Amino acid sequence: METLRPYVADLHVHTVASACAEVEMIPPLIVRRAVELGLDLIAIADHHSVENVAAVQEAAQPYGLTVLPGMEVQTREEVHVLCLFDDLDAAWRWQEMVWTHLPDLPNREEFFGPQFVVDAEGEHLRTNPRLLQTSTDLGFEEVVHLVEEAGGLPIPAHVDREGFSLLANLGMIPPGARVVAVELSARTTPQEARRRFPELAGMPLIQSGDAHRLDEMVGTTHLLLAAPTVAELRLALQGKGGRRCWIASPRWR
Repeated sequence: METLRPYVADLHVHTVASACAEVEMIPPLIVRRAVELGLDLIAIADHHSVENVAAVQEAAQPYGLTVLPGMEVQTREEVHVLCLFDDLDAAWRWQEMVWTHLPDLPNREEFFGPQFVVDAEGEHLRTNPRLLQTSTDLGFEEVVHLVEEAGGLPIPAHVDREGFSLLANLGMIPPGARVVAVELSARTTPQEARRRFPELAGMPLIQSGDAHRLDEMVGTTHLLLAAPTVAELRLALQGKGGRRCWIASPRWR
């Protein structure tokens, strides 16, 4: 029989590759904060970029912290989708594809902020000059399909928020979309979210910090997995093979 073990996760963490992230969101400080919170698993999900994932993975190696490659994609409807991958090469291929669907415009640092690529110590390597803080020309259902096709797991992000969320912008979970789970922000509870949004009844939920600052990272998503992988996460969200996913208040830990 497979051995399952518990994991505590925050699957939506930004780095300084995101223009809206604070300068403290560098690999060593992200890892230190994750360890302080007792996290076993995090995902780096910058806006349309995977450029800092490898640096965070390198910084995490001495601590036994698993770092999944991810990205936050903004659809043409201005819906944010968390896109998680097991393999960094697959995530890089995903970035290449996504960039073909972004407008080829320069970033306006004075308005959005800079987009820094850094090493594992947080030292500056380069600044990405391309505008990433904008919508792709891909629709929500296209993103879900393409992420699945690329071997990833798409999860609509912070659906309880009033902006850049599936329920706020589309008003529903499209019946044809293969949505395995949705993400809640740290501003609500599963009970409150299901009260406000009846369409979430029976829908698996995760909760993430969508952290743009270190103090926004959370440890409320709990998982029972055989390994800290996207494939195992999918099984947990589906409740298969004894895997589980649940949200617990951090004050209960």
